[in-house]
Amino acid sequence: MLTPGESPGFLLWHATLRWQREVTAALAPLGLTHVQFVLLACTWWLNSEGGHPNQQAVARQAGTDVKMTSQVLRTLEAKGLLARETDPSDTRAKRLRVTEEGAALAPRAIAAVEAVDAAFFASAPRAETVGVLRALVGREGG
Repeated sequence: MLTPGESPGFLLWHATLRWQREVTAALAPLGLTHVQFVLLACTWWLNSEGGHPNQQAVARQAGTDVKMTSQVLRTLEAKGLLARETDPSDTRAKRLRVTEEGAALAPRAIAAVEAVDAAFFASAPRAETVGVLRALVGREGG
């Protein structure tokens, strides 16, 4: 039996909690929660690639639950950071577009999170860390 300090899952849990606390602190001055940031950044990125994603496409990109994504996107819309527009080809679907305010905030928020990532992962070899994380994500098809 492994001790907690030898358990990869237990260590990952604690590392994730620490990383999330640091990201949350970095995003607070920008008025975003962590999930709001992820969905705004994903929508901004998909828009910048020329896409007009619907809620399902953003949820897929972010790896989030579709219902929760819809709720958070409504919050981002209320904050004036994105617009949800009816898809002309499917009136049940909403296409997402980052507003001017959202397009100004997204790169600032991304820079704040990237700074957290750089500091958090500074002691770990980047290529090795990214390789391990990609392998773990690949198990679920991410």
